[in-house]
Amino acid sequence: MTVDADKLNLGCGTDIREGWVNLDSADLPGVDVVHDLSVLPLPFEDGRFSEVLCQDVLEHVDYPPVLRELHRVMIPGGRLKISSPHFTSVAFYIDPTHKTAFSIDTFGFFVRESTYGDRAYYFDFRFQRIESIRLVFHRYRLQPWNYLVEPLVNSSLGMQRYYEETFLSRLFPASNLEIVLVK
Repeated sequence: MTVDADKLNLGCGTDIREGWVNLDSADLPGVDVVHDLSVLPLPFEDGRFSEVLCQDVLEHVDYPPVLRELHRVMIPGGRLKISSPHFTSVAFYIDPTHKTAFSIDTFGFFVRESTYGDRAYYFDFRFQRIESIRLVFHRYRLQPWNYLVEPLVNSSLGMQRYYEETFLSRLFPASNLEIVLVK
């Protein structure tokens, strides 16, 4: 474990990554920094990290202030990798600690150029762009069609929008949204 690393694994839980600063609210084995994300600012200097991973964490917190803090601690050009429940995910509704589910357009409110125009009046920080968006589908034995649905839905942003705006998202619910934001 390298506390001086330039990569942050936010809300790591038991997913401890070598060469990363592993932060969690629980003092688990391998956690480098114990910090509650509801208490901001984060205990890092400005521009410290080139990469931040938020694997199944943003749905548990009031995420706009956390995004602001992540923006602050990232270097220009740094990448923020997020994986969180899609709004059609059954898992979102099962976990009582989940506060928010996401769509492909949710994070557009935090970038300079978005489908919905400049939203600078909402937030005082901006990521430069969205690098990628992907919807992830469960692949259980009883749902073999998801092996076909996932690549079809992710073939273009237009297909992702069509999926979310029609009955398809209710017929074939996604599990997670994976998105990469660039500062």
